[in-house]
Amino acid sequence: MKIAMIGSGYVGLVSGACFADFGHVVTCVDKDEKRVADLIDGIIPIFEPGLDQLVAENVRQERLSFTTDLKEAVEKADAVFIAVGTPSRRGDGHADLSYVFAAAKEIAQSLRAFTVVVTKSTVPVGTGDSIDKIIRETRPDADYCVVSNPEFLREGAAISDFKRPDRIVVGADDPRGREVMTEVYRPLYLNQSPIVFTSRRTAELTKYAANAFLATKIAFINEMADLCEKVGADVQDVSRGIGLDNRIGSKFLHAGPGYGGSCFPKDTLALVKTAQDFGSPVHIVEAVASINSTRKRMMANKVIHACGGSVRDKTIAVLGLAFKPNTDDMRDSPAIDIINALQAVGAKIRAFDPASMDQAKAILSDIQYHDNAYDCIEQTDALVIVTEWDAFRALDLDRVKASLKTPIVVDLRNIYRPEIMQSKGFEYSSIGRV
Repeated sequence: MKIAMIGSGYVGLVSGACFADFGHVVTCVDKDEKRVADLIDGIIPIFEPGLDQLVAENVRQERLSFTTDLKEAVEKADAVFIAVGTPSRRGDGHADLSYVFAAAKEIAQSLRAFTVVVTKSTVPVGTGDSIDKIIRETRPDADYCVVSNPEFLREGAAISDFKRPDRIVVGADDPRGREVMTEVYRPLYLNQSPIVFTSRRTAELTKYAANAFLATKIAFINEMADLCEKVGADVQDVSRGIGLDNRIGSKFLHAGPGYGGSCFPKDTLALVKTAQDFGSPVHIVEAVASINSTRKRMMANKVIHACGGSVRDKTIAVLGLAFKPNTDDMRDSPAIDIINALQAVGAKIRAFDPASMDQAKAILSDIQYHDNAYDCIEQTDALVIVTEWDAFRALDLDRVKASLKTPIVVDLRNIYRPEIMQSKGFEYSSIGRV
C-alpha cells in the first residue's frame, strides 16, 4: 500500500520507517525544510536505537522517502496518517490541535480517490469528528473516511513496540476504513498481534486512558516509596511483591523521581481537562498529575538533605538528563526541576548524559557539561543519579569515591545496593530504601 505520513517527528518517523519495513511504500512529509533535507542525507533528528539503520535500509530499497510536498504525497496515498505534535496549550492545559487541524485542511485540498485519513497523533475525544468536518467543508466532494489509530510507542524501544505490539487499536466508524487498516497492519498477523476495532471516539479515549493508568502506577509506587522510608521497608521488595500478582503486573512499578517525557505529563493533563469539560472529573488522574509535579521538587530536597541541609556554593554532579535512558528527550524530564531547584539555593551543577546534552543546553543554563561520567564527578561535593542509563549501572565505585570531595551519592533510580555502597564508605541515599 501507499502511505503518506504527515509529520516526521518521533511518532511519524518511527511509524513511517516501520511501515516501510513491512513492505509498504511510505512518504514522510514535513514542513521543516532542514529536517527533510537532513533526512534525505541520512541525518536522523532524534535518538532512537536502531532507527538510523532502519531508515537507511528502507530508503535504499526505495520504500521510504521524504518531502515537503504534502499535495503530491497525499494524491498517491491509500492512507494518510496525521502524526504532528499536540503539545499542551499554554494557559489551560488542553491539547493544542492547531497542527492537526491545519494538516487536515491541507490534506482535504489534495485528496483524489478514496483515502483513509488516520490520526496517529494523540488527540482528545471528538477530534476525529472535527477533522471529518474540516475535510467535508473544505472538499464536499471528497471520498474519504477518518480513522483513529493511536500509537503506543515507548521511547528507547519504539521499533520493537511498533513491530511487536501488545495490540493495535483502530477506531473506525466506516467499514471501508476497517478494511484499509486491516491491510495496513496485515504484516503483523504472523506475530498474532490483535487488532482491537472500536468506534473512533473510543479509540481516542483509549490512548489517554492507557497513559493515565500507567502514570497512576508510577505515582502510586512513588508514594509507597515515601512510606517505605518512614516505616523502614524496602520499596523494591514491595514492588516485586505486588508486581508478581498477575492482576497488577510488574511494569511501571519502579520508584524514582517522577515521570516525564512527551506523553504522560501532557496526556494526563489533557485527560483532566477533557473530563472537566464534559462534567465528569477524573479525580484519580488529577491527583496523579499533582503528585508527580510535587515529587520532582521533593527530589531536590532529598539532595539538599543528603548534603547536610545546604548546597550553597557546593558543586553537584548530575548523571542523566533525559527523562529516561535510550532517548535524548528532555521534555518534562525530572532533571530539569531538580537542577533548577538546586541552582535556586546556590548549588553549582556539572552534568553528563550520553545522548541529551545538546537538548539540555537549550533548556538549562549555567551548567558545566562533561564528556563522560568520571570527568563530571571529579572534585564535586555530591553525585546525583537521575537517569538509569546502562553506562551508570557499573561505575568503578573506588574511582568514584576517590573523585568526590565528599562521598555523597544520591541514587534516584535505585541502581545500586545500599549495603554495597555503605561498605564502600559512601553516604548513600536512594528511593524507598533504608
